[in-house]
Parts: sequence; structure tokens; C-alpha cells
Amino acid sequence: MIKGISKQVIIVKSPDPQLFEKAIFIIKDGAFLKNNTSQDDILKEAQKIANNYVKNNILKRKFRLPAPVYAAAGAAFTGIAWLCAKLL
Repeated sequence: MIKGISKQVIIVKSPDPQLFEKAIFIIKDGAFLKNNTSQDDILKEAQKIANNYVKNNILKRKFRLPAPVYAAAGAAFTGIAWLCAKLL
């Protein structure tokens, strides 16, 4: 049996479209009744949450070395270890 449920949602465009297209927020029942919250207030809160997510989780990427640098370092370490083994 399928039960029909109607929910209100807010769809916010991404602050950084390279990462994701949209964020979807499902509004709790009665959210507009609490503290006389308006639609604009809820929309602004959703936009603020989406912006904070991008700032705190995605834009703080650490500097990473490309994979060939790790491969070269591994090869150099192996070569040095081989030379040390041969000389001793």
C-alpha cells in the first residue's frame, strides 16, 4: 500500500556550480507556525546553510601533490634503498 505524503521543499542553487547543482531542503511540518517564520526567512536560512557547507567542507581543500610526484618519490626511495643494500 502506498501512502501519499505532501511535503514542502526549498531548492537552492549551488554557490559553486562546479561541485553540485542544487541543494534540496525538506521543510518540517509546522515550520511556518513557529515564531511567525516567513517564507523569506526560511529561504535565507537554507541559502546560508548551503553557503556555509561549501565554505567549511569544500573550499578548504588542502594542497595536494599530483600522483606522479608520489610515484617519483617512491622510485627515488627504492633506488636509494637498493644502493644502500648493494654498498653494505
